[in-house]
Amino acid sequence: MATPTRLPLSAFIICKNEAHYIEPCIRSLDLCAEIIVVDSGSTDGTLDLLERLREEGFPIKVFQRGWPGYAAQKQFALEQCTQPWCLNIDADERLDLQLREHLPRLLAEDEAVAWRIRRRPFLVGFGYTPTYVFERPNLRLVRRGAGAYDLSKRVHEGISVEGRVKSARPGSLLHFRPLPLDEQILKENAYSTLKADQLFDQGEKPRWAKLVFNPPYYFLRLYFGRWLFLCGWAGFIQAMTGAVYSFMTEAKIWQRHALIAHPSKEPPLDGI
Repeated sequence: MATPTRLPLSAFIICKNEAHYIEPCIRSLDLCAEIIVVDSGSTDGTLDLLERLREEGFPIKVFQRGWPGYAAQKQFALEQCTQPWCLNIDADERLDLQLREHLPRLLAEDEAVAWRIRRRPFLVGFGYTPTYVFERPNLRLVRRGAGAYDLSKRVHEGISVEGRVKSARPGSLLHFRPLPLDEQILKENAYSTLKADQLFDQGEKPRWAKLVFNPPYYFLRLYFGRWLFLCGWAGFIQAMTGAVYSFMTEAKIWQRHALIAHPSKEPPLDGI
């Protein structure tokens, strides 16, 4: 490949069995001086693919490490970065053209220690959402040494920083994992379990108001607040899936407390 002008940027990725998704991710990072990949046991050819891309000239450094949890694995990956700026990106994400064009400006910013970046999902039956339909911007780009992950978080982990954080516009991360609803619900179920366990361990009590009102609020926030209504039925399903995640999280917190207060034991037959 032709070697582009590299930016003082380390991209870091954690992965396992991402052979179907990671190559476009890596190719969108050709402006990075360094690409850190921490693999936790791929068996689907991901490592062979990364080696092929490295031989093409991509500055990939692969680390193999057992799975300690999302936050701990990303913290390890962040610590391997050597460039002045660090970009957290998932294997199923790619930089869109606008973000690639504006990366030099973001890295040249003197005031910010970190940047929040928008993400646009690929919706089954629709495609990538338009530039004005995006998920909540998340902190993804940080100066090296200016932040770290909160290791107490089991899911929705993020970098905590001290200093000024700005929002990057224009530009987005493109999220390409077009799972049918059957598989997406399994993913939401797993994430809601991690979230419920995290909140339960932190002493979160069940509240009927959250159980009743959080799911419809979640739906409305996504459908209207994030303009998913402009994406047809695909947008409706995306927002409703988020509401299901919210409901399962609150319901699991309620059930964890209920099982402590009222352990599930079958009553004697003469008692019913």
